[in-house]
Amino acid sequence: MHTGLQFQLGETIDLLRDSVYHFAQKEIAPLAAQIDEENKFPNHLWRKLGDMGLLGITVSEEYGGADMGYLAHVIAMEEISRASASVGLSFGAHSNLCVNQISLNGNSEQKEKYLPKLISGEFVGALAMSEANSGSDVMSMQLQAKRSGDRFILNGTKMWITNGPDADVLVVYAKTEKDAQSKSITAFIIEKGFPGFRTAQKLDKLGMRGSNTCELVFDNCEVPADNILGELNQGTKVLMRGLDYERTILSAGPVGIMQACLDVVLPYVHERKQFNKAIGEFQFIQGKLADMYTRLSASRAYVYGVAAACDRQQVNRKDAAGVILYTAETATQMALQAIQILGGNGYINEYPTGRLLRDAKLYEIGAGTSEVRRMLIGRELFKETE
Repeated sequence: MHTGLQFQLGETIDLLRDSVYHFAQKEIAPLAAQIDEENKFPNHLWRKLGDMGLLGITVSEEYGGADMGYLAHVIAMEEISRASASVGLSFGAHSNLCVNQISLNGNSEQKEKYLPKLISGEFVGALAMSEANSGSDVMSMQLQAKRSGDRFILNGTKMWITNGPDADVLVVYAKTEKDAQSKSITAFIIEKGFPGFRTAQKLDKLGMRGSNTCELVFDNCEVPADNILGELNQGTKVLMRGLDYERTILSAGPVGIMQACLDVVLPYVHERKQFNKAIGEFQFIQGKLADMYTRLSASRAYVYGVAAACDRQQVNRKDAAGVILYTAETATQMALQAIQILGGNGYINEYPTGRLLRDAKLYEIGAGTSEVRRMLIGRELFKETE
């Protein structure tokens, strides 16, 4: 259980953390190594997450959600990621990138049609924004959507899509006006059975294995006009609004990884003996432990603060980018420290430290690279002080 600094987040949040922690440690943690080794998505967990009310944690009760908000969401994200970072990533992609986007931007008919099954875990959700030649430069996307009567015809591809191979419902961004720059993009809700839509090869990733990722192919894919999410040619607003929430929620994934590093290291420094005493008695090791703990505590404070700002509808772009920038890079460094403390054991796959490092690195790349986050933060600060 979390035994560090208490942030006084309230009884409801404390009960949520306790519930998710015990579920994740019982149902997810024992499978983490197997999920990584076999690179298979744990479908059976989705219904269980739905039964706990976690898949629609920010959605109103009207559509089956828990209506608990973004602070609750990051707590759930942290504890699931502590047990398995890849399950945590798929959870975040489903519950925030897909479910929350439909909740925020969908009309009543779309919410009634899609949210209950996504929230129950019957459906898996995903979001598709990136393309092979359009990652950081998202506005250069080439997926085209042309109107044809009461539907749109989509042609092109999306790349590196988390949950792509398993998704039943996807939020997909496409260009609906060829040369209109930011006003050229529209968001669509895509079902896996739509004619002309298919998933290509599952990608063999370095980390986050079991959180399946693939290319999506749209070959004259027919999408009803009723499946526009938001308004025609206003997809950029949907996208940018969602990115702030996405970065905030995903920033809790690295926090879970950091805690998992301490979960491995703290027992080890008692058990491992050198020169006739536990290595935890050596000041060099104690210094590493101090660094790990303080950085984890600082990360938690930043994540919880930004998530609470989301609940107050006061989130700003620089902190949404800043919190994931900080936690992502800190998690990678903590995983490296965990390997170093375990020495030779840290470098073999019988211990989870290598997996934690491979998983942590994803967060410096996905949802905007560290370089893009720095650029965004600097730009926002410059604008604010003009």
